Amino acid sequence: MDSQQALEHYFGFREFREPQSEIITEILAGRDVFVVMPTGGGKSLCYQLPAILLDGVTIVVSPLVALMKDQVDGLVARGISAALINSTISGAEQQERIRRMRKGQYRVVYIAPERFRSHSFLEAIGQVTVALFAVDEAHCISQWGHDFRPDYFRLGKVLDELGRPQIAAFTATATPEVRSDIVKRLGLQNPRVFVAGFARPNLRFVVTETEGELQKYERLRDLIRRHGTGIVYCATRKRVDQVSDTVESWGTKVIRYHGGIDDDARGAAQERFTHNDCDVAVATNAFGMGIDRSDVRFVAHFDIPGSLEAYYQEAGRAGRDGEPAECELFFNYADTRVQEFFIDGNNPPMELIRSLYLLLRNLVNPDGEVIVSTRDLAARLGRDNNDMAVHSAVTILDRHGVIDRFDVPGKRILGIKLLRPDLRPSALPIDTRALQEKEKRDRAKLKAMLAYAYGRECRQKIILRYFGDPELVSCGACDQCSSNRPQNLRAPSDSELVLVRKVLSGVARMSVRTEPGFVPRFGRGRVIQVLLGSQAKEIFDARLDELTTYGLLRDKRPNYLYELFRELEVAKLLYSTGGQYPMIGLTELGVAVMQNRASFSMVWPEEPQPRGIKKSVPPEVVDEPVDPELFAALRKTRAALAEEQGGVPHYVIFPDETLKAFARIRPQSVDAARRIRGVGDIKAERYVPAFLDAIREFGRESEHRAHSGG
Repeated sequence: MDSQQALEHYFGFREFREPQSEIITEILAGRDVFVVMPTGGGKSLCYQLPAILLDGVTIVVSPLVALMKDQVDGLVARGISAALINSTISGAEQQERIRRMRKGQYRVVYIAPERFRSHSFLEAIGQVTVALFAVDEAHCISQWGHDFRPDYFRLGKVLDELGRPQIAAFTATATPEVRSDIVKRLGLQNPRVFVAGFARPNLRFVVTETEGELQKYERLRDLIRRHGTGIVYCATRKRVDQVSDTVESWGTKVIRYHGGIDDDARGAAQERFTHNDCDVAVATNAFGMGIDRSDVRFVAHFDIPGSLEAYYQEAGRAGRDGEPAECELFFNYADTRVQEFFIDGNNPPMELIRSLYLLLRNLVNPDGEVIVSTRDLAARLGRDNNDMAVHSAVTILDRHGVIDRFDVPGKRILGIKLLRPDLRPSALPIDTRALQEKEKRDRAKLKAMLAYAYGRECRQKIILRYFGDPELVSCGACDQCSSNRPQNLRAPSDSELVLVRKVLSGVARMSVRTEPGFVPRFGRGRVIQVLLGSQAKEIFDARLDELTTYGLLRDKRPNYLYELFRELEVAKLLYSTGGQYPMIGLTELGVAVMQNRASFSMVWPEEPQPRGIKKSVPPEVVDEPVDPELFAALRKTRAALAEEQGGVPHYVIFPDETLKAFARIRPQSVDAARRIRGVGDIKAERYVPAFLDAIREFGRESEHRAHSGG
């Protein structure tokens, strides 16, 4: 079986997204890879698919303990043997899973990074044939990144002890500086580096300068009213509680999520949101990593984040289905005080680090250990107001090999073992210059975030420049692009007129010709696929490749065409039917322009330099109307199947996009359903018969209602 066959058999896809195929080819060739790919770009497939084809176990290091089970359930549902090892399983079960790893009974095993603190665990893993060591959320290894995790910092040494297996590292947001640090920390050997474009053309970025909380709540209420489903990020736990109480008082189904809530409650909240059991999540930045919910229509930041990395990663959780979504920052300069407090807490002075070390020496028990809470340490040091600084000081001592932290079963307190108890505080082996450099960079990140908030150019262009993306094109949709629209209106050049007429012809050929115009049949995503000359099986099955407009714009990029379509709508040449499943059609003016009978003016999106024929196309979107009653019946069937499988997340059975395709196409056989994107051989056998029964039952009920006049 090759990678293309595995893609269809296990994942039910006919085509890779760019640059998945090239990444997987490099991994299968035995080369280290480092991948920077935006949220929703399909990173997990890049290590899950090779795991099926490689000899040995693929280890995936991930900080997402709350989501590992969902990932494993998803793989098992596809017929791929997988397991997890983290703090939620017993020691005996951990040993059993390691035994199965040694016997080659798993293809993929997710492991929390703190497990590698244990020398005995590392020795046990050393006896396993590791085909690939995948590091997810790789930015966590860099102290220059926005979400540094001390347990990630050890991974370089872990890899040395495992004999340097092949490595694949993945992250969604990393500046050039952080990318360089990740390669160095992991010790990647001559890696192939992939940096997919950071632009998200379906996201609209807005900054609203607010005078106070009342205005913030007004904006938030408007977002919820217009978009329904979203995430609200807050800087502190207290703010999360305040905002979630207010949103709940509006009659909105809401969950709250922050570090002050116990593990079970956080897990339950995350599960409710992932299962579509609530509309809005209000959370600190601890929420959202790896959330597999595609229909998030807005992300609001109630307070300014500490960096553009954090902001873009969190905002990027909107619109993962490729449909339009809004990302709004409620900005008040006074909120920066909270981020400055966090910077102080994350960068403790050497005086505090030395005082903490001396205190730990005095508290040590006969076993050379200290069992204590951060709050107690802060109180003893006289720094009750910033427990964060004490926690950061513990992390620094741990990272420099002075102490070793360990879990205390059943308690949320620190377990600390002194590794060098005889050191004088003044002799601590800590690079003070590096600490000072980190604080300097943290303050520079906040400054860059403020520059974004105050910026008067395209919001997305500011973000792309920050991440070193060479394709600096204006998005045409953010608040700044919209405000500059009037002075940017102009008539087309000759070449631009030809381009627009090609687009309009593409829409016309995919519509139904009537008198006096055209009736739309497809969404903009499918029209763009045809114009680009997509090789997707769905295009050939529908014989859309036979249209004269097929491949007419194969030299253009998908992002550019999305922006062009948006501007053509604004210019009243195209229109959208709206609703949950919008289709794109020609206006009277659009028909006249296509036939060269009328002129027009519009705002022209920036186009990057052409780079040849595209091999992949934008993610598929829903194109045709879906019967809401049938869709609801299919979701009910999915819920029952999820319950039968032990309460797995509903999307593990099939995501909403696949159910919508069932509702549109109404397949009558397993073979017909197998042709739908996302339906692999394993899932077709396990789940499709139940959905076919639901479709047939719905048809019988509809026919009965029609005959009875109901």
